[in-house]
Amino acid sequence: MNQFITILLTTEPSLGTTAIVLCSLTIVILLACSGLISASEVAYFSMGPADKEKLKLEEGKSAVTARNLLNKPQDLLATILIANNFVNVGVVIISSFLLNAIFPAGSSPLLRFIVDVFLITTIILLFGEVVPKVYATKNGLPIVSFMATPLTIISKVPPFSWLRQFLVNGTGIIHKYAKKRGVKVSTDELEQILALTKEETTSEEEHKILEGIVKFGITDVKQIMRPRMDIISLDKELNYTEILEIILEAGYSRIPVFENTFDNVIGILYIKDLIPHLEKPSDFDWHSLLRKPFFVPENKKLDDLLKEFQHKKMHMAIVVDEYGGTSGLATLEDILEEIVGDITDEFDEKEIQYTKVSENTFLFEGRTSLVDFYKIIEIDGKEFESFKGEADTLGGFIVEQAGRILRNKERILFDNCKLIVEASDKKRIKTVRVQLLETQENTSLENNL
Repeated sequence: MNQFITILLTTEPSLGTTAIVLCSLTIVILLACSGLISASEVAYFSMGPADKEKLKLEEGKSAVTARNLLNKPQDLLATILIANNFVNVGVVIISSFLLNAIFPAGSSPLLRFIVDVFLITTIILLFGEVVPKVYATKNGLPIVSFMATPLTIISKVPPFSWLRQFLVNGTGIIHKYAKKRGVKVSTDELEQILALTKEETTSEEEHKILEGIVKFGITDVKQIMRPRMDIISLDKELNYTEILEIILEAGYSRIPVFENTFDNVIGILYIKDLIPHLEKPSDFDWHSLLRKPFFVPENKKLDDLLKEFQHKKMHMAIVVDEYGGTSGLATLEDILEEIVGDITDEFDEKEIQYTKVSENTFLFEGRTSLVDFYKIIEIDGKEFESFKGEADTLGGFIVEQAGRILRNKERILFDNCKLIVEASDKKRIKTVRVQLLETQENTSLENNL
């Protein structure tokens, strides 16, 4: 075979007009085949959900064959690549054979080099790769159906079938090796990738969901929990009539129950468990309806908590600190809101957590979580997270950085935010005015007391 190709490329034949026409026609046919194979690569591997759904609904032999090809993507890709390379090599060989006749010995070697390297390469790239693939991006489904049978035949004919099998088996070994090694990608790298791949067709909401997914695995439960001071709970000593009044006013479907103090949560009362007992007297033993509480530490990651919720079929967890005291409460809804945004139903009361005074001025409650604060003023919060200690609220962050509870009108500058205390008492900061500076005046913490 090698001797035949060498003779074919080095011999200087004297071709007649018929032979030249046949060679030219063969090159055109091979270029058309190359274009169809290249177009099929794009058509098959860029099919969207809508195109795949249309293909599933189609009837006929070509549609069934196309679906069978899509079920084995590695075999399909190997067939396309091998066939395309064979065709392109055929174009090069016949073109060289034809040029040997057109440019006999003694012709300009520079001209022959230009024709060989630039003209033939350009023709193959333009008509065998670029134009077909551009066309396939707009008309993928017809090409998928049209090329289904030819590709199936090619994949079964030797030597294509042998090479396909060899290539697929070889890539399988590479995949096994790659899985063993693994790929470690940091969250920062994922965020950079997300920023680079953001397209104009992607809506702001979709992009926020993707950002939420990226940050999901590094967010602690403590950052999204409802703090203990905002939790509605039931004392074990209350009678049945009293708890019904609290339940009606609260509007929650699950309420924690404590004994003596909220640090000793003994169970969770599911409101649906009370439905068969609504007419019972005030001395009804409602404690028998309590379900076992689920406790999690403050530093548990959201992805781990979500898996535990799924495994235990639970929707609520009591968050405890390192000393075993109750820090707050986290629900399945709180976790999902970190990805998809706020979820409300017809029973939710919309709490006003902040007021937008002007374009760059906001009024927040001191208890506003830092995570919500970042979302509202539209920052990534990396600077705040790197400086904060145990604080998870805006008021707690200010106290932590200042070293004490600031009085009214005292302020700190942090990053490009001026945080002014509007109202506070001896225990906590109640209201904070946040002014976003036009330029970052101070990149480090500065107290102005």
